[in-house]
Amino acid sequence: MTNAETRYAIDPATAKTLDTEGLRSHFHVGDLFRPGEIKLVYSHYDRLILGSVVPTDSTLVIDRVPETGTATFLERREMGVLNLGPAAEVSAGGRTYSVGTGEVLYLGMGSGEVSFAAPGRFYVLSAPAHRACPTKLITLKDARRVEMGSRETANERVIIQFLHPEVCDSCQLLMGYTQFAAGSIWNTMPAHIHDRRMEAYLYFDLPEDQRVFHFMGPPEETRHIVVANEEAVISPPWSIHCGAGTGSYTFCWAMAGDNVDFTDMDMVSMATLR
Repeated sequence: MTNAETRYAIDPATAKTLDTEGLRSHFHVGDLFRPGEIKLVYSHYDRLILGSVVPTDSTLVIDRVPETGTATFLERREMGVLNLGPAAEVSAGGRTYSVGTGEVLYLGMGSGEVSFAAPGRFYVLSAPAHRACPTKLITLKDARRVEMGSRETANERVIIQFLHPEVCDSCQLLMGYTQFAAGSIWNTMPAHIHDRRMEAYLYFDLPEDQRVFHFMGPPEETRHIVVANEEAVISPPWSIHCGAGTGSYTFCWAMAGDNVDFTDMDMVSMATLR
């Protein structure tokens, strides 16, 4: 079973008028990872699609999704697949890949239908592509690790990059996740904006009774969205994105837009934030 919905892009002035529920209806993505289902959210921010696939008794297949207007989902798209569950198989383009826990499978444009097998618990991201890049399984040992932050500022963390120019060639999709050292809760601060690319966050490994406060909005008028375990936020290009949790957590980040330069960002000073 596949459930798909569309989220339309809005400007900062419109976002300013929204109450809590209105803000969540545009940018918060909950109710992911339903057993036996595929859930996809088609965002008009750079046409990124995010979603979940949780196979149980039978294999689940992403093939034709009407929202893309193409014969097959990956006819003009690329995809990144992160497995949050036990090792499981993903099949595409006539090949089958065993994707371990915390590993990412990149599928290039034209890979055809994609089959997902139990006991995997898959988070999927897809962006439009104008060239075909080779399909690649990126294990944890293959990923690029960047250590940042400090214990003193409660943001000691390691950024694990999977879809990154130094790890895996992709058309426009960047993807990875960030893990925190014990006692660190801030995922980035000072904040930044990258007006040339949108971003999406999935927060996971968060205890059920804990929450992450995701901050967004223009630097001079910030808002927040409260996020529970395995919930996502769509971050528009005009918005900052940073957050802090009441407990430890991991978050998967993904970007699509003009380039694949991970460091292309405009920093926001602490004095600017309101």
